[in-house]
Amino acid sequence: MRIGINGPNGAGESLLTRELSAFLGYELVKEPVEHNEYLSYFYEDKDTFSYMGQNAFYAAMFLQMWNTRDKTNVIFDSTFYSNLIYTVLLHREGYMTPAQYELSLAIAREHIAQLPSTDLEIVLVRAKTLLFEHVAHRGRPFEVNEINYLNFHYDHYYDAAREVYAKFNFPKEKLLFLEVNDLKQPAEIARIAELIKTKVAENAQ
Repeated sequence: MRIGINGPNGAGESLLTRELSAFLGYELVKEPVEHNEYLSYFYEDKDTFSYMGQNAFYAAMFLQMWNTRDKTNVIFDSTFYSNLIYTVLLHREGYMTPAQYELSLAIAREHIAQLPSTDLEIVLVRAKTLLFEHVAHRGRPFEVNEINYLNFHYDHYYDAAREVYAKFNFPKEKLLFLEVNDLKQPAEIARIAELIKTKVAENAQ
């Protein structure tokens, strides 16, 4: 089983992935984007680096998923669809031209075509106020003074996510928009794990 966890900035993808990995006994595969050298350039100059940065993030994600393509029982704290959601948001906000946007989607399609599909994609649903609290708490330097960017990101994230999964024909039965509570509570992790097992069992019928 290959499970992907996605969500807006601060949703807790890394925390949930780590906890589920331990609970289910799955291998954890961490997102490569955070250490990508393009990230700081993107936050400094989105007009120049939105398109360039997304392509760099695609390449890093492709290698990560390519190198794990033969593994079973893995859980990713981000997938290609997460990158695509950001692409849609950047285009909507005006940081990508229509031509850049369409080319970026075409490049992503070529990458995805070479990879095994995830068996389940989970999109974490959380309140906007909580997302801002999490971002402030983790204190990443490149997210400082990004209130306008994050506001747009949060206001449009879930609509963009639905657009991406539909545009790329991801099976609805393998997609779960999941409202979650305190991810530091073992009972919440157990609840989510049970939901995953139920969803997988339903898909297998």
